[in-house]
Amino acid sequence: MRIIATFLLALCSVCCWGQQQDTSHIRISLLTAGTGTELYSMFGHSGVRVIDSVRNTDEVYNYGLFNFSDPDFYTKFTRGKLLYFVGKEDFNSFMSIYQEENRNVMEELLDLPMEDKYRILHYLTENLKPEKRSYKYDFLYDNCATRIRDIFPRNLDTSFHFGPVLNAKKVTFRAILNDYLKTAHWSRLGINILLASRIDKEMTDEEAMFLPDMLFAGMKRSTYHQRVIVSDIRTLNKGADKLKVGPNQPLWVMMGVLLVTLLIFFVKPLRVLKAVWTFGLLLISGLLGCFLLFMWFGTDHNSCGNNYNLLWAFPLNLIAAFTVFRPRKWHVPYGLLVVGLLLIALLVHAIGLQVMPLIEILPFLISLLYSYMFIYKRALALRTA
Repeated sequence: MRIIATFLLALCSVCCWGQQQDTSHIRISLLTAGTGTELYSMFGHSGVRVIDSVRNTDEVYNYGLFNFSDPDFYTKFTRGKLLYFVGKEDFNSFMSIYQEENRNVMEELLDLPMEDKYRILHYLTENLKPEKRSYKYDFLYDNCATRIRDIFPRNLDTSFHFGPVLNAKKVTFRAILNDYLKTAHWSRLGINILLASRIDKEMTDEEAMFLPDMLFAGMKRSTYHQRVIVSDIRTLNKGADKLKVGPNQPLWVMMGVLLVTLLIFFVKPLRVLKAVWTFGLLLISGLLGCFLLFMWFGTDHNSCGNNYNLLWAFPLNLIAAFTVFRPRKWHVPYGLLVVGLLLIALLVHAIGLQVMPLIEILPFLISLLYSYMFIYKRALALRTA
């Protein structure tokens, strides 16, 4: 009988955890804003809503704030040194932006014991202090969603677990970014060129929650003391339908570049433009390569390091461009070098070391190949003359 009584007492204490009277008058929920049409809004946004019915407050803790009036804003942003910070704003003010932009806003109400609500609220309040509120933004690893993701394992005990996010699917950072940017072709192309091999690694469920939608999914099925933590999901604002995928403008532009290249190299009256056209292609690829080098070594953007796009966006093309109007003997080894680099770039893509936006850039690479062969053959003829 003593064993049975002890068991029933323990069972009762477990059941009382969920039935304990909550006198905090605090309600905590996760807000997830849907994607917008502008590049900065295409990945959504997250916030933590706290309602205190005694103080009659309804506030949102927002980790996505920055000082746009900073005179060095663009310099800091480009170099990856821009500080973001957490702020507290009125719920209606937070919602007005998404209502105006006609974006979806979902709310996940969290069922937490009173002491854990206080613990999370204390953590949020502490983060508002001047010495703690700022952080160096990193799009993939430290942003408005990851800051909120980390609140729960840091303030709840080890029985808290996020739910599945990717459902055991093998997904890379690049693949999921491409999916979000499928309607913004130029932005997708630029990001694929700028972000390097590091984003071709497969994400874990935790890493995937750098996106607000993925944080929403992870929280939706999260558990605490073997109980689902989300008690209710509400649609606070019904957004517009997703934009349809339009024509791939970068691809058509690159096809145009290739068409002009073929006309110049194969239509006899236009062959006098070979040097001018080659100058333009080398100048563009060289400038792009210099920019990629700067983003790798001159900034704190971790995802821009080890960028194999430098194999075709070759920085030394910037120097070579200003020599194409007059053949040089060193154009022979240089031509062999850059053709070899093009082939290596294709190999890097083929083995998956770094996935390149090959559909869009292949016409440009073919155009470069014609230009490389032009300066190589002309210099070879000079050497054998």
